[in-house]
Amino acid sequence: MGDDHMTNHTIGVTGATGAVGGRVAARIARLGSTQRFIVRDINRAPEYPGSSASMAAYEDGAGFTRACRGVDTLFLVSATESEDRMEAHVSAVDAAVEAGVSRIVYLSFLGAGPASTFTFARTHFFTEAHIRSTGVSYTFLRPSLYLDLLPYWVDDEGVVRGPAGDGRVAWVSRDDVADVATTVLTDPVVIAASEGTTYDVTGPEALSVGATVEKLGRLTGRTIRYVPETWEEALESRRPTGAAEWEIEGWASSYAAIATGEMDVVADTVPDLAGHPAQSIEGFLRRHPSALAHVEV
Repeated sequence: MGDDHMTNHTIGVTGATGAVGGRVAARIARLGSTQRFIVRDINRAPEYPGSSASMAAYEDGAGFTRACRGVDTLFLVSATESEDRMEAHVSAVDAAVEAGVSRIVYLSFLGAGPASTFTFARTHFFTEAHIRSTGVSYTFLRPSLYLDLLPYWVDDEGVVRGPAGDGRVAWVSRDDVADVATTVLTDPVVIAASEGTTYDVTGPEALSVGATVEKLGRLTGRTIRYVPETWEEALESRRPTGAAEWEIEGWASSYAAIATGEMDVVADTVPDLAGHPAQSIEGFLRRHPSALAHVEV
């Protein structure tokens, strides 16, 4: 894949108004590559030199096809969790293929499988399978649980509750995921090597939830505790939120997937593809010193 090809190559970026897609869009812009942002709200689309924007929802097959016309590689960020997320993904993939997209880089999830303990990860597996079935070139990125969201697991009283047992997880930062995605989308050598490849994207060390909160407390000076729950206790403690049962099961099963060992993966993808060490909890807190400001000391 030569320089001329990359010069004329248009990268479609979904989720460009979101946490990961927005980071990827900014990084690609700094490289000077041509982008097409496919967004639900055109008024929120980023504005960078060499970029354009089209408005389409995943569920709108015809609109998504129009938005993807002229796009060579599509960075497909998974849709927000919903009961019909799989249908939305199928619609977007089919529309992209119809538009002539030759490669899809899909943001999946670690351990995605048909019977994953984390219920939301099952949709990722079936989306991957559908992408494969189209015959389009693909690369799948499977990040671990986001380090950026870890502070939200801690309530105002400094307690993390869930059925995680003694299982371990290598929390990964969104910045690292975006760095990996940008390389996979823009580097000609990596593009050639990543055809049909699935990359696990993780942080530098796997820790139990108990060890995680101990480290958070030590680094911030706040009292943070992990309170293990049974599966039924986890469901019951979340039901007062008023969320739908499928959503509550999704939240609780993210902890349960840690307990089963499905999250106990440490990969070298970040240093290998992004060219720098994966961000640690210490590094994250240095960058975000107020991340746990909501916790009562």
